[in-house]
Amino acid sequence: MAKRDYYEVLGVDKSASKDEIKKAYRKLALKYHPDKNKGNKAAEEKFKEGSEAYHVLSDDKRKANYDQFGHAAFQGSGGQGGFGNFDFSSSFSDIFEDVFGDFGFGASAGSRRGRSNNRGSDLRYDISIDLNDAFTGTEKKINYTTYKKCKTCSGSGAKPGTKPSACSYCGGQGRVRSSQGFFTIQQTCPQCGGEGEKITSPCNKCNGMGKTQSSESVSVKIPKGVDDGTRIRLAGKGEAGNKGGANGDLYLFVSVEPHSIFKRSEESLYYELPISIADAALGTTVEVPSIDGGKTKIKIPSGTQSGKQLRLKGKGMPILKRNISGDLYIRIITEVPTSLTKKQKELLEEFKTLEDTKSNPLIKTFFDKAKKFWKN
Repeated sequence: MAKRDYYEVLGVDKSASKDEIKKAYRKLALKYHPDKNKGNKAAEEKFKEGSEAYHVLSDDKRKANYDQFGHAAFQGSGGQGGFGNFDFSSSFSDIFEDVFGDFGFGASAGSRRGRSNNRGSDLRYDISIDLNDAFTGTEKKINYTTYKKCKTCSGSGAKPGTKPSACSYCGGQGRVRSSQGFFTIQQTCPQCGGEGEKITSPCNKCNGMGKTQSSESVSVKIPKGVDDGTRIRLAGKGEAGNKGGANGDLYLFVSVEPHSIFKRSEESLYYELPISIADAALGTTVEVPSIDGGKTKIKIPSGTQSGKQLRLKGKGMPILKRNISGDLYIRIITEVPTSLTKKQKELLEEFKTLEDTKSNPLIKTFFDKAKKFWKN
């Protein structure tokens, strides 16, 4: 059976805003929710169909793909969309958390509590390196302030020798439930804040937090080939979690400083090489620098025009996590002298009288076209 258009399922136009899409889905979900239609398979299918449509249309990227390719955008995408591939069980709680906030429809308190765990916060550290470090790779030692697990209470938050007690209000579940019509509503326990337990004798060192502020240092290996904006994740180096929860991560954001000679675009390097008019006309051989600190001789053919680009293969930046490098591009810039001696002027005047159109094909072509333009 052909799948229905997602906009048709929710009863909205393609131009509908996110709020309009959410409002339409909320209305559909309330009408066809299984708690209200027990044993009604048709209602259950409409509920799932609506949830699938909202899953796609509520996300900007998924919606853009759907608008461009329709259902074909998600075929074989492993749960990114498409009713046949839509992972309803894993996406259900995310969808309802988005639409109904802190309310649940029959989801267990344990599963809700698991979503708001005690994991510590992630941290960000900005680090700056030069292009040479990005080429060779480097190791940097960084210092930062974070929260570590309290050594006195081993992260429990409770005074040594004591233990947290189960919250009497929610019975240790972290959630309280009540029935309103066909809804089963569950909310975070107002007494324990969803923890399921209360500390009656807090640790004197951390005041019940289970963590204390600490200055840390870590050596970080920055691989060769990193580009400006590269993010490096150090697992478990972030803040300690509350009451023994898992540590967060530390993210390093790398910025690569501008170089005095080279300009970078991904794995390619560029620079401009100025040469004289005489060298451009007659040709020459010059030594040029490369990022590895070496020199390479290149031949500039006679008649080389300003702006011509030469390529040195493999002389660019290493490609991250691959054993190959990009290329180096050299753009020739012909420099016109700004001050001439009397002798130089005389020689140039003599050269000018000897010039003919064969020596300057670009000039001849341009003025031929201009004459035709004026004539027409």
